[in-house]
Amino acid sequence: MPEKLFRSALRQAGIRFRSSVSELPGKPDVVIPSRRMAVFVDGDFWHGRQWQTRHHASLEGQFENSGSREYWLTKIRRNMARDLANTSALLDAGWSVARFWESEVQRDAAGCVDKLSRTPLPSRVADRTVAEFFAGIGLVRYAFERQGWRVAFANDIDPKKQQMYQAHFGDDFVVGDVHRLDPASVPAVTLATASFPCTDLSLAGARKGLAGRHSSAFWGFLSVLEGMGTRRPPLLLIENVPGFLSSNCGSDLHEALVRLNALGYAVDMFMLDAAHFVPQSRSRLFVVGLAETPQVSQTGTRTGSVQAFVERHPDIRWCLRRLPPPPQTTSKLRDIVDNDAAWWERERSEYLLSQMVGSHLEVAKQAIARRRWTYGTVFRRVRNGRTVAELRTDGIAGCLRTPRGGSARQILFKAGYGRYNCRLLTGRECARLMGADEYRIEVPANQALFGFGDAVCVPAIEWIVTHYFLPLCNELIRGSVLIR
Repeated sequence: MPEKLFRSALRQAGIRFRSSVSELPGKPDVVIPSRRMAVFVDGDFWHGRQWQTRHHASLEGQFENSGSREYWLTKIRRNMARDLANTSALLDAGWSVARFWESEVQRDAAGCVDKLSRTPLPSRVADRTVAEFFAGIGLVRYAFERQGWRVAFANDIDPKKQQMYQAHFGDDFVVGDVHRLDPASVPAVTLATASFPCTDLSLAGARKGLAGRHSSAFWGFLSVLEGMGTRRPPLLLIENVPGFLSSNCGSDLHEALVRLNALGYAVDMFMLDAAHFVPQSRSRLFVVGLAETPQVSQTGTRTGSVQAFVERHPDIRWCLRRLPPPPQTTSKLRDIVDNDAAWWERERSEYLLSQMVGSHLEVAKQAIARRRWTYGTVFRRVRNGRTVAELRTDGIAGCLRTPRGGSARQILFKAGYGRYNCRLLTGRECARLMGADEYRIEVPANQALFGFGDAVCVPAIEWIVTHYFLPLCNELIRGSVLIR
């Protein structure tokens, strides 16, 4: 039994201890009163070491042929989250904490005991706290809080988004330009998120890159991190459009990653589409920063343009972690429709139909003729100097955008039984397309569309928290003595 091996090694080292202390959070296996230290010996399987890929094959594959797969995965993830919470509670109470895997103890119990005498490491990983930069209407917070994390700080420049944020969460964020934000005002947290403006990176924009007026806010975020010094969060999550990969022929992203390396972060990067979770096509690039540690494995690979970028830039300090394939949603556009919303008058719908040409018009006519309802979305675009309406009827909405102009306003199209109706998407439908079904909306429709068009997909962020940050944090709290 690994606990017995560990206790025997403690006795041989002359360290006095107590066993199985039930009155402390998590019921530590060993308590060393003279050092006010709680020690846990955790079973590899039930506490999630399978996700630490340099030691085991993926846990995701171990239940492949089991009908109870999701049950056991959920149970193990719950254990992992509880380990983090109990570690945080002990640290808050003034205890230092050490956690070891049972396999570590079985392999070298004396070496584990020796680690207890080494210099403790300050750790905020167990807290699961977040500083949310470019907070917008708070969908990053919405996602993290659903996974048991707590947002301790939020900042954005837009007071109208603050209005939506406050209406839903009951408190607001620090309004102001990130370039002028005092680093001392940002608390020490586990993770900082940054969904900075995409205006100058998007393929639909002028492509001024990180030197542009809007997207240059990224450098303000890095200045805040630099100013935080030793209080910098050990983890980062940065989100933006896929155009970040190619902005200025890739030099913008390269410079950004070099700067993150200089601040002490190894980096990872992957693409994730909201269409895996909700009926909306919304591909986004995610960059993860990890304060460098020898504990963390670097065994993952990426696909497509992301992997090509990684291979072209061996000068970057990468930490590519393995990720499972994202899920395939069964949700369709029809599932998010607000049936109480009013449709346009006939003349306005007819005008939209008249703007459809070629294959788009043919698809519309076929949908109208069917003996069932078909739902689609329409964007208006200028082609060869003429405004045309482009229809999509595959059950997936186009990417939500900020409604700065007519082409950004997405239109819902419903057809069947010889008739059709059209109208703009409502704020509630936009919330559902972002996976934020319960979001409280108390602002005019256009303001709501603007807020959601600038936001993140909630279940995509939740997936990252579950499949990336939970196993990563679970790994990082092992093998060292942690202190507050």
